[in-house]
Amino acid sequence: MLHVHNGHDDAGEPSNYQVNNGHGKATSYDGDADGTQRNITRESAATIASASDYSIRSRRSYIRPYYRSRLVAKADIEKPWTKERRSIWPTVIPCFGFVCGLALIAVMIYLGVKSVPQHEYCLVMEDDFDGPTLNTSIWQHEVQLGGFGNGEFEVTTNDTANVFLEDGKLVIKPTLQNSSIIDTPYALVNLTADGTCTSDVWSDCWASTNATNHTIINPIRSGRINTKASTSIRYGRVEVVAKMPTGDWLWPAIWLLPVNNVYGPWPASGEIDIVESRGNDHNYKYGGNNKIVSSLHWGPTKALDQSWRDTNTQRSLHSTYSAKFHTYALEWSEKYLYTYVDSRIRHVIYTKYTKPQWTRGQFPQVSRGELISDPWNTNRYNTPFDTPFYLIINLAVGGTNGFFQDPDSQKPWVNTAVNASAYFWGARDSWLPTWVEGQAQLEVESVKMWQEC
Repeated sequence: MLHVHNGHDDAGEPSNYQVNNGHGKATSYDGDADGTQRNITRESAATIASASDYSIRSRRSYIRPYYRSRLVAKADIEKPWTKERRSIWPTVIPCFGFVCGLALIAVMIYLGVKSVPQHEYCLVMEDDFDGPTLNTSIWQHEVQLGGFGNGEFEVTTNDTANVFLEDGKLVIKPTLQNSSIIDTPYALVNLTADGTCTSDVWSDCWASTNATNHTIINPIRSGRINTKASTSIRYGRVEVVAKMPTGDWLWPAIWLLPVNNVYGPWPASGEIDIVESRGNDHNYKYGGNNKIVSSLHWGPTKALDQSWRDTNTQRSLHSTYSAKFHTYALEWSEKYLYTYVDSRIRHVIYTKYTKPQWTRGQFPQVSRGELISDPWNTNRYNTPFDTPFYLIINLAVGGTNGFFQDPDSQKPWVNTAVNASAYFWGARDSWLPTWVEGQAQLEVESVKMWQEC
């Protein structure tokens, strides 16, 4: 049975009405002022029922509830602070993993530092170069022009134009040789005659310009100093704070040689190169001032030098070793020897002595017609690195020993040429502009040497 309300209240205004379909269910309609009717859902009916609390009698007094929209259901919003397990664990697990990762990194760093052996050292030499002149009670000038076995193009001097102190730093600076000496046929430089030569080998003390074979007197003047007369160590540590030079074909080096050639001439008694570099820029294919080299030289003869076994390089990322000062260091004991830059865990080379060097080198019985025997029969695995060594700091220029390798189209000389330095001098218009004032020099802030106590 249908019961229909006419849709108007006593005031004649449109109002809600219901139609009972006779099955116990009612469908609600809302009558507009123009007589149209709209179907109202159950949800709308619930809203209207709620509105009845405010005694809504007509559309004029009815206030529609504020419309709200939610793109994400409330249940989908992450609430880390809630106690519900499903919401807690997705947050806790990543946090726990992050903390564990940090802990693992910390443990690895600790173990890395802990693995570095600790020794007791006694300071035996320190120089901060804060005086007006070089301390000659520590440092000795080497004055030679024989190329130091490397075919270097410079003569090393005791001239204050080449080795001097400035602003609390040691500076080794290359300068050009007097061109009149170079260009004059049969001109002679005799370091023995003026009493300055520090070598006992005559070929290290004199040179001449020879018009016949086109050889010339060393075209560059530079510096080389050492601690041989004052300080040497057998096991210990060396730290040198230095800035490498910029300039083509410059060759800075901080290194050690044995005080005495106990096991024979080089390299039988050893050589320790803490750092070497090249002044060329980063475009030089063999590595310029963005790269440093550390190495150990040892072998029964020069031809059997095993430095290739103990040589390593390190590159400066996005910078050069000429841009700022770095600490170049050596740590040395009977059990191991390593070099590092700035930090003891930043090794360049690391050699651990676990077998005799003779065994490690696997040397032949005969080399170049010469019978080879073991020069290191001491029952110590680290021989020849078991005698006192002294420190050398120098700035070389060029050379024919292969540090500046062949073939190289950029290099103005060939290493096998007798007159290599003449070719170098003849190309000075190409390399001299790269020797910028204040940059084409090796600078040292401090030197420290410790002896293992």
